[in-house]
Amino acid sequence: MESKEKTSQKKVLIILAVIAFLLLAGMVAGIVLLSRSGAEITSQVRDIFIIILALESFLIGAAMIILIVQLALLSNLLQNEIKPILSSTRETVQTVKGTSKFISEKAVSPIVTVGGLLAGGRKLFEIIGFIKDNQKKE
Repeated sequence: MESKEKTSQKKVLIILAVIAFLLLAGMVAGIVLLSRSGAEITSQVRDIFIIILALESFLIGAAMIILIVQLALLSNLLQNEIKPILSSTRETVQTVKGTSKFISEKAVSPIVTVGGLLAGGRKLFEIIGFIKDNQKKE
């Protein structure tokens, strides 16, 4: 399975390399042909490339504007939605800590203390002989 993926990746890389080489060869051939042609044709090609570069600059500017708007929206999201959620979560964690501390102090600790006293009293009565140990170890 992996060898098929590797061979397909190699094929794709070879195809991309061939396409890049053909584009480079075409550009070199175009430059050579333009250098041998007349000034009028060269100026027309130059004008076409200037128009293409202007359109490309326009597209890059529009992309930058979209990027700035997206960054502003992200900043707004972080300030107005994420911060309140984080502060609410922090408050909830503090409440849970307080509740667990209260339960530990007021319920669990007394129950453990009473259980320890009862176990100690039972053992004392077993030692004295008032209670017989049903589970004698042999």
